[in-house]
Amino acid sequence: MTRLQLLPDLSRMAAEQWDALHDGSNPFVAHAFLAGLERTGCLRPQWGWTPRHAALFDGATLIAAAPGYLKQNSHGEFVFDFAWANAYAQLGRDYYPKWLLGVPYSPVPGPRLLARDDASRRALGAALPAAARELGVSSVHLNFLPEAETSVLPTAWLARHDVQFHWHDRGWDTFERFLDAMTHKRRKAIRQERARVQAAGYRFRCVHGEEASAADLDAMHDFYCLTFAEKGNSPALTREFFAHLARSMPRDLVLIFADRDDPAGKPRTVAGALFLRGGETLYGRYWGSEETAPGLHFETCYYQGIEYCLRHGLRRFEPGAQGEHKLARGFLPVLTHSRHLLLEPRFAQALAPWCAQERIAVARYCDLLSSHSPFRDEPAPAAPGS
Repeated sequence: MTRLQLLPDLSRMAAEQWDALHDGSNPFVAHAFLAGLERTGCLRPQWGWTPRHAALFDGATLIAAAPGYLKQNSHGEFVFDFAWANAYAQLGRDYYPKWLLGVPYSPVPGPRLLARDDASRRALGAALPAAARELGVSSVHLNFLPEAETSVLPTAWLARHDVQFHWHDRGWDTFERFLDAMTHKRRKAIRQERARVQAAGYRFRCVHGEEASAADLDAMHDFYCLTFAEKGNSPALTREFFAHLARSMPRDLVLIFADRDDPAGKPRTVAGALFLRGGETLYGRYWGSEETAPGLHFETCYYQGIEYCLRHGLRRFEPGAQGEHKLARGFLPVLTHSRHLLLEPRFAQALAPWCAQERIAVARYCDLLSSHSPFRDEPAPAAPGS
């Protein structure tokens, strides 16, 4: 007989049990990543994050699970529902707390209903509404789940879509072969961007977590904090979390730094980008810079990432949410998926047509973007060894 248990922290779950429920290709659902957020002070109730993970057991055996958080706001989720919260407030109802099943601060598509098999996944999905009512939340939200996982959820879950920009390798063995597939205009623009960065004296180095020095981690965290400060936001990830990633996920953590000589000729690290890798995918997450220079952001965050994928045989590069500027640099639009269960039927009925209209608008937007592909035509894979 199955039973659903809600965990207030992942330290109560053995890493081996949790990680047996996924194939290891997405680092953001790994026990090391999620438990690390909790242990290193990245999730705080005063910031609206209280861990409440779903764990489905068959006897003493864990058969399915989902990373979950009670939320007192909608920050750090990247599926925007502020209008929904306002609608609740206008009718004198509380939208918060809500229950988010996803990965904090990470708009990265990936598994959310972790399970040994489809039957266990379906059982977990079926158990969520009753658990939500026991928690006293207004709603349950599954953000950035794979389309395949949506099939285990009944139609009562409202569907929402959004667009991200991802790079897919089509068999290119070098960056030049990648550029050759583009239109002349886009190829020329990228070469000019890269040439300006090189002419300005920037040099780039790649460091994996196991190779990162304390100075490297200090620098990357400083760059991360600088970007948040420039946007008027508070950085949630701690320096300790960066060190935790380097220790616990040493090959999954990828840091790319930009160095340049100061006036005295001494090399200085002036910009950096943090990536995670898993399976055949590179995930771009954070960046920052002490200097403003044309093309530096694109080189550090995108072109160096593409070159990393080509060197290491990775097939996909997901550089993060939003950003139409990515399209011209070879990142094509893809749909992302989320599902939402509102426990108040009249709100669910009112929002269903709105979600349907939003999906139509997003699909049209995606089609429009696709019509502006930077590639001459559908890129054909390069011949092996050519």
